[in-house]
Amino acid sequence: MTHPLVPQIIELATPVAEQIGLEVVGAVFHTNQRPPVLRVDIRNPNQNTGLDDCERMSRALEATLDAAEIIPDAYVLEVSSPGISREIETDREFISFKGFPVIVRTSSPHEGQQEWNGQLIRRDETAVYINQKGRVLEIPRTLIVRVLLDERH
Repeated sequence: MTHPLVPQIIELATPVAEQIGLEVVGAVFHTNQRPPVLRVDIRNPNQNTGLDDCERMSRALEATLDAAEIIPDAYVLEVSSPGISREIETDREFISFKGFPVIVRTSSPHEGQQEWNGQLIRRDETAVYINQKGRVLEIPRTLIVRVLLDERH
């Protein structure tokens, strides 16, 4: 079921995207996470959508959403492109993509960072384990917002 704020969010995001040469593809508001995560998917109609497009949209949209004050509580804004990444969610996917490059994003900093890159080792009940240049990192699942295949590699 679509969150009731999604149509308003898309209405606010569309002109922001158009001003910087992008298009809004969709939005999802995950209120079951703490803090809630608002994901806005965009694409660049003129070239492959890159991380710089997502960063530009994120900065521009953040100001617009803050000014509109339609989301009363703290939330995490994620801007992504359907072409950039693929989220890994199921146990089967964590097994299938062992050894693949991934990006792990956390809701709050873990060891000073909110984004980790490395090769996926495994996931258990408490953590996701990645290999970062020979060093095994254990990232608590309670902090993880998303685990994405890193398709830039």
